[in-house]
Amino acid sequence: MTFIRLDAGQVPLYVEELADLMVDTVDGGASIGFLAPLDRAAALAWWKERAAGVAAGHLALWIARGDDRTLGTVSLVFPDKPNSRHRAELVKLMVHRDARGRGLGRGLLATAEQAAADAGITLLHLDTETDSPAERLYASAGWTRAGVIPDYAADPGGVLRGTTLYYKHLGAAGQGKRPGTTAPTR
Repeated sequence: MTFIRLDAGQVPLYVEELADLMVDTVDGGASIGFLAPLDRAAALAWWKERAAGVAAGHLALWIARGDDRTLGTVSLVFPDKPNSRHRAELVKLMVHRDARGRGLGRGLLATAEQAAADAGITLLHLDTETDSPAERLYASAGWTRAGVIPDYAADPGGVLRGTTLYYKHLGAAGQGKRPGTTAPTR
């Protein structure tokens, strides 16, 4: 398995595979912000829009490649406020249904965490559907459960579900650099 951080020029090369991954993830019941059935064209448009965030440095995007295709992805979103240079949000951790059980989710999570720590990010946060399999991953990776917001978002079938908030401290206070940079960018 290879984990690749995409730059803005690489995002268009993988949008087709990322769209397929997103459709598979939603069809598999994962609550990642979309309702089923997810139209492939909508997934493709959503991923194409991410290139601007990558180019601007507001989004870091990784993919997991294996079997000559994209099997997983994870991203970090960086706030644009000066008082939040120390933190980032982990978003859209997805693993294709037929590639689960191989440690891809854990590998993607560790990749994003390490890149954030290397860049001086000291706090990560995320939310995930309450009682989803993802909760076991985050808990086993040392994330702290902060609480639950009931009826937060509809799952792919349209049923309102709670979301569980998690956070993870990555180390001592840093300079708030973004992954892939050598100096603070915010």
